[in-house]
Amino acid sequence: MKILNFGSLNLDNVYSVDHFVRAGETLSSFKLERFSGGKGLNQSLALARAGAQVYHAGCIGADGRQLLDLLTESGADTRFVRCVEGPSGHAVIQVDKKGQNCILLYGGANQAVTEPFVDEVLASFDAGDVLLLQNEINCLDYIVEKASARGMRIALNPSPISENLFRLPLEKITYFILNEIEGREIAGREAPEEILAEFRRRFPDCVVVLTLGRDGAVYDDGTTRCRHGIYDVPVADTTAAGDTFTGYFLTCITNGEAPASALEKASIASSLAVSVKGAAPSIPTMAQVLEADLPLSR
Repeated sequence: MKILNFGSLNLDNVYSVDHFVRAGETLSSFKLERFSGGKGLNQSLALARAGAQVYHAGCIGADGRQLLDLLTESGADTRFVRCVEGPSGHAVIQVDKKGQNCILLYGGANQAVTEPFVDEVLASFDAGDVLLLQNEINCLDYIVEKASARGMRIALNPSPISENLFRLPLEKITYFILNEIEGREIAGREAPEEILAEFRRRFPDCVVVLTLGRDGAVYDDGTTRCRHGIYDVPVADTTAAGDTFTGYFLTCITNGEAPASALEKASIASSLAVSVKGAAPSIPTMAQVLEADLPLSR
């Protein structure tokens, strides 16, 4: 079984600030760091470091060689990454003293995906293989339709939320991996129990993994429901925490692990990620996850 991640590849400019810039304010940062990032790249790194057989598909500009090199070094297959004209996608990220972040994205090469390119990529995958998508590239509706027609299982991390998500054939999604805000937007409900119930009503055959911040995460597939809390770790940077969780959960669940085990490993991995600065550098290996001895938050 192969996992194809058709996703974004970004260059991240991370500014350390006292607080997030307010409307009309000019603020000096006290540090600038440059990292490889993008939800697509981060999730491929998490998949690869968790031990999955992952293939990344996407587009970079001539300035994006370091993104390709990082994927390769981490064990992802990059045969489906294409270099196109124009700059790579990039992000401007503010990180405050509490480790929280806000992100401004520029799509760049991530918006250069074409239908013929999609057809070329999907031709190498079969029924039962897994496709992972986020919402930082174009052609998502076409990718979902064509992958579903091939019998692939589709996992969606619907981030960032935007109108084009609601044009997707969401009934074709096998795994929804999303946070509480994204769940509210799609389900139109507020409370976690109501969100889960609405997903079950609208998409009865799907698996939902809903992350709830300090309340941990919950898994629901219509038959099994389980929860896992968060770990008490120092927070340096939350940038790749959700991507790490997604990659680890998807690796574990598609390898046949029980949902409770998949939630536990994903939670440990994301906790380790928030304790390290930067997106890509913070994503742990499976060996680090298995060796970790973290206290659950009370």
